[in-house]
Amino acid sequence: MADAPSMAELLGDNPPKNWGKWGDDDQVGSLNYLDAAQVLRGVASVKTGQVFTLQCPMGHPHGDPVFPGREGIKREMVWDQELFESGNGPSFPGGIRASDDKAEIFLQGSSQYDALGHAWYDDTLWNGKSADTTNGGGMSWASVLPIAERGIVGRGVLIDMARHRNKEWLDKGETFTHTDLEEAAAAQGTSIEDRDIVLIRTGFLKYFYATPAEEFYEGFIEPGLTYSRELVEWFQTKEIPNLVTDTIANEVTANPETGVLLPLHASLLRNLGVSLAEIIWLDDLADACAADGRWDFLYTAAPLKIHEATGAPVNPVVIR
Repeated sequence: MADAPSMAELLGDNPPKNWGKWGDDDQVGSLNYLDAAQVLRGVASVKTGQVFTLQCPMGHPHGDPVFPGREGIKREMVWDQELFESGNGPSFPGGIRASDDKAEIFLQGSSQYDALGHAWYDDTLWNGKSADTTNGGGMSWASVLPIAERGIVGRGVLIDMARHRNKEWLDKGETFTHTDLEEAAAAQGTSIEDRDIVLIRTGFLKYFYATPAEEFYEGFIEPGLTYSRELVEWFQTKEIPNLVTDTIANEVTANPETGVLLPLHASLLRNLGVSLAEIIWLDDLADACAADGRWDFLYTAAPLKIHEATGAPVNPVVIR
């Protein structure tokens, strides 16, 4: 929208920030809340030993869910039986043969974590560093590597907004707030506690796999949380370290009132240092939680350790 306000205008004077809270050199932000006590609190949520992996498959025949402008994985075989049969494959002592392949990927083209420096406004990244640190072929500040080296472990709680609203999936552009999250949690018989890793299911990935790409991307706008200062203050007060969703961009794509694109990336990622995990498959986990009424669990994740990257693929592991 040509008349949309600037990000700074939308967020207002003195928006909530955690800059400097963990020192000027901090590059993992609110993940600092996940200390040993929080890890043990997550472990205490394990009751039955059920394991769920949450990554969407890369190279799915239906296509990969990606933000417009990105592409799914392009994978090709390098070694296969046909190559060896033709005599063009390598020869190894003893005659062993092997398959091999390579891939070209957008690092944020699958289930993934954003680097804290991935999104910014006013030429400034997380913790007040210049956006010039993104120049020169990589991110020299707040890349995904510090997050990958640290890892994410704590108590996770799943809020199933689609189930709460009696839908298979939320509609395009459908919004909800932090108070909606708390109401849904209460209806599920659980609560969002301080320092919880918050997972939100909208069903939108299920919609992606059930729908032709043309329909999914037409007038592209995802459902999700919508910006308000109160919501940002809620994240800050509750010391939420990590927001995990089954959408491509974690929030309603454009603010419905102003048209501003992705204001929560600015206010949560850039300003509070909340880690964002996107395109996370939550349907199987949600079914298990609904079946026995337990919505908390041990959440663990570590994106790939890629030097100076803006984000990296991840396959989170949940243990209930």
